[in-house]
Amino acid sequence: MNDPAKAPTAGRPPTLDEVAKAAGVSRATASRAINGLPYVSSTARAAVERAVENLGYRTNQVARSLATKRTGSIALVVSESEKFVVSDPFFARIMRGISGSLGENGLQLSLIMAKEQHGDDGSLRSLREGHVDGVLLVSVHGWDTLAGQLLASGLPLVVCGRPLTRADVPYVDADNFNGASMAARHLVDIGRRRVATIAGPRDMSVGIDRLSGFRRGLASSGQPTDAVEHGDFTMASGEAAMRRLLEAHPDLDAVFVASDLMAVGAMRFLQAIGKRVPEDVAVVGFDDSDVAATAVPPLTTIRQPVEELGRTMAWRLLAQLAGDSDLPPSILLPTEFVGRATT
Repeated sequence: MNDPAKAPTAGRPPTLDEVAKAAGVSRATASRAINGLPYVSSTARAAVERAVENLGYRTNQVARSLATKRTGSIALVVSESEKFVVSDPFFARIMRGISGSLGENGLQLSLIMAKEQHGDDGSLRSLREGHVDGVLLVSVHGWDTLAGQLLASGLPLVVCGRPLTRADVPYVDADNFNGASMAARHLVDIGRRRVATIAGPRDMSVGIDRLSGFRRGLASSGQPTDAVEHGDFTMASGEAAMRRLLEAHPDLDAVFVASDLMAVGAMRFLQAIGKRVPEDVAVVGFDDSDVAATAVPPLTTIRQPVEELGRTMAWRLLAQLAGDSDLPPSILLPTEFVGRATT
């Protein structure tokens, strides 16, 4: 009896559709399994791996480019300054996830810094003129019109984080709301009575969602949620915000900080004025970046899967380029609590 996974392909290389059919899964599931991405059951992943091996399926980017007139290049556009990107470990981690996934598929990654968008910007003009196959957009601010410009040009696009100005843009995000709520509840559970927060930028969904989650986490405790200052995710802004918080709320005994870098800045200010962490002020950050583990004392934080964010963004864009029709408009990845010495 013939094995359907070994069905002949009439002298041509097997297709992704044939792999999916042989494995008994959808085309999107086969694509996710081949690219090592989440949301694939172990049974389905094993079936796809058998089908790939039996059929001899291989991605051939050169042949694909000739047939589709694609460039084999994906642009990562970051709406921040180069100085900001270099100083924040988030960007290095998400780039690792993206470049790893694209590299496995034989695609090149082009990095473009786009702090300020201008109609005559050469890099952005080259995107609209078809020099890349698609765009991954990171660190979008509320005022940023770039997503709309790229969509209008017809370029496939996936955004990191929930866009504030466009509801029709596919995006991948971490569960910022529930992560921040978890942090606030933890501070209440360990007996802190006056909990403050250093929130992120007001014009980014990540700042808005983490502030909303913090307030939701405090709601059941009956504590006030008015002790709020904002930063821009830099260490210096965390230090300055901590100073303002203590001036306005000298009785605070805990602070949730919307990024690890800002949390380290906040701890530096606390230590400089003789406040002990966590004895006098407990601190929880967000990200679980390298600075959280190496901080003194090591920082309690909320882990977001940054590399997986990058991999999932890349998968979502590649699946769109492959013509998958059953793709989710948005994907939300879980966050988790990481307890260390600052609480």
